Amino acid sequence: MLQVICTQCGSPYPKTGAPYRCSACGGLYDYDAFLYPLPDKWKNEHTHLPGIWCYREAFGLAANAPLISLGEGHTPLVWSEGFGRRVALKCEYLNPSGSFKDRGAATLVSFLLSRGVSEAIEDSSGNAGAAFGAYAARAGVRARIFMPAYTSGAKRRQIDAYGSEAIALTGTRQDAADAARRAAESGAVYASHAYLPFVLPGYATAAYEIVEQLGYKAPGTVVVPAGQGNFLLALARGFESMLRSGWIEQMPRMIGVQAAACAPLAAYAAGGMAALGHVLDNETLAEGVRVFQPVRLETVIQTVNTSNGTVLAVDEAAILPARNQLARLGFYVEPTSALVWGALMQLAGNTPEPIVLVLTGSGLKTGG
Repeated sequence: MLQVICTQCGSPYPKTGAPYRCSACGGLYDYDAFLYPLPDKWKNEHTHLPGIWCYREAFGLAANAPLISLGEGHTPLVWSEGFGRRVALKCEYLNPSGSFKDRGAATLVSFLLSRGVSEAIEDSSGNAGAAFGAYAARAGVRARIFMPAYTSGAKRRQIDAYGSEAIALTGTRQDAADAARRAAESGAVYASHAYLPFVLPGYATAAYEIVEQLGYKAPGTVVVPAGQGNFLLALARGFESMLRSGWIEQMPRMIGVQAAACAPLAAYAAGGMAALGHVLDNETLAEGVRVFQPVRLETVIQTVNTSNGTVLAVDEAAILPARNQLARLGFYVEPTSALVWGALMQLAGNTPEPIVLVLTGSGLKTGG
């Protein structure tokens, strides 16, 4: 059974309530390990379940946790060519609300219901709020979502349509997160996709799918946009769990990608803690990765380093051309997703194949 513990003092996650930080020391909660369920078991017992729930044994949820699904997961892996390399594109933008965040929202909302939560808050630059709004609506949970005023109009309208209360704040993405934490201090349940670890097993299912889609072979390199870095972290842990279980023979090289306008993960990967003092929180077309203070920064970079990976930064001027190039290949994604195409150009021939680019959000979410 997977265990959730405080990474600072080792206290187990409480058996009641849904705190986002350790009440004993204020530390972060995290899983002690990930588990890839043996295919012969889940294929026999859980193939009838919708969405990602065929992997339910890997989620570490209580037995009574309800199954919340909108059919997320099982997204296509489509082969194409880019910069002289054959690459596979994992089309996460085809999830129900239009981004990979649906995987984590499904497991997070299931956890909340298992704890009797009927109302919760979240903060988001758009996609996480939309995913949480969708799954909260599915589950009958009232959602209140803090977001920066610059969040695209399409994402705001999507959140409104789900019946969530959207609170647009003047300022940065960090200001929206700070407002959510203040609300949590006043007693609100903070269903944070950054702090609560219950999103991570949901995200990890994309790693299981990639390996299965490659015929139970590991990719050589996986390239994924990274804001908080939790999707990058969860994918790496998913591959690690398959490696431990003997289903793959090697760990893929994990490459995170940020916009150069706001790239704390890339700075820390290159220069350690001292480099963070030079990081800026500038506006970027890649709003989905504009996170100035990633909650799990050190853990993400340690995991990336273990895979011989890195975090790259893409200049602002390269983002729209990359988005347009992907569109010409048939992939209509938001600028945040296009970062992986810019990273592929930087990698050139210097990374193992097969290369998987993860397209995280739909182009339909951009615009006014």
